[in-house]
Amino acid sequence: MKKALLAFVLLFTAVSLIACGTSATTTTEPFDGNMTINVYTRDTTSGTRAGFMAGIGFAAAETDDSVLVDGFIIKDNTGIMTAMTIDEYGIGYISLSTVNNTIKALYYDGVAPTEANVMNDTYGLKRPFMWMLRAEGDYPSQDVEDIVNAFVAFLGTSDAGDIINNNGAIALPSTVTWDSIKSQYPISLEDNSDVTVRFGGSDSIQKVAQALTAAFVPKCGNFVAEHDHTGSGDAYKRTNDPAIKDTSVGKDVGFASRFFKTTESVLEAQRGQLAWDAIVAIVHLSNPLSDVTAADLKAIYDGTFTKWSDLDAE
Repeated sequence: MKKALLAFVLLFTAVSLIACGTSATTTTEPFDGNMTINVYTRDTTSGTRAGFMAGIGFAAAETDDSVLVDGFIIKDNTGIMTAMTIDEYGIGYISLSTVNNTIKALYYDGVAPTEANVMNDTYGLKRPFMWMLRAEGDYPSQDVEDIVNAFVAFLGTSDAGDIINNNGAIALPSTVTWDSIKSQYPISLEDNSDVTVRFGGSDSIQKVAQALTAAFVPKCGNFVAEHDHTGSGDAYKRTNDPAIKDTSVGKDVGFASRFFKTTESVLEAQRGQLAWDAIVAIVHLSNPLSDVTAADLKAIYDGTFTKWSDLDAE
């Protein structure tokens, strides 16, 4: 009797929902191509912005907001990701290392944004992940300097390469293991639990950097890894700019998601590359667009294309 009653209740509920027009699948309005394109960008200190603008042939916009479309919106890497989950008519760009299934990553010139296509040079929007250090002898302590030097050595190992690849970037080839070189860094055998090393710079690299330090901390005496990522421009400023490096925001290791500028000159031993990455144009999941060209993106960012239907009229 109870089973029969339960079946009746379930049947009645289903019929009621259908009668009321309710279903398990939520429907949305069709994408309207006549809507204005909401343009999102990074700020002028961002390495992601520099790489993106240079890649689409709009170098004038790397450090100059005045040449961009009216009404553009500036957000950081996370902010652009979040915006594309809610702004149906928005477009932005982020690091490949932070792409996930909450947004749509666009093909670029017909090529999918994948690690494999970055490595075989078929994906065009490619840029380096770089590191920069303080000058020799310019650290809070000798222990910090020794840990930093050990960390840089770790970055060149296959151990670090696996971590980099697992977190969305593309590691440089290496056959060296940490176990084969760790004896050269006796600091790694010490108890460093009371030593703090400060990491910063590019927020596009933050995910990769945090994964690398999380793996290296137990390999190097359990030092404390402090992360504060504020943009590629701060990789140099917070490690080597005399006006900033010794303030409360100073860093021991800085990361940049672009090559360093001539104005960010330091000794060769203080800088290097840890990986490659791609920059990916992204839109809301409901956007029917799947592929863009460099010309499309330049036309969007310089204001030539202002409505989504302009892309169809090319």
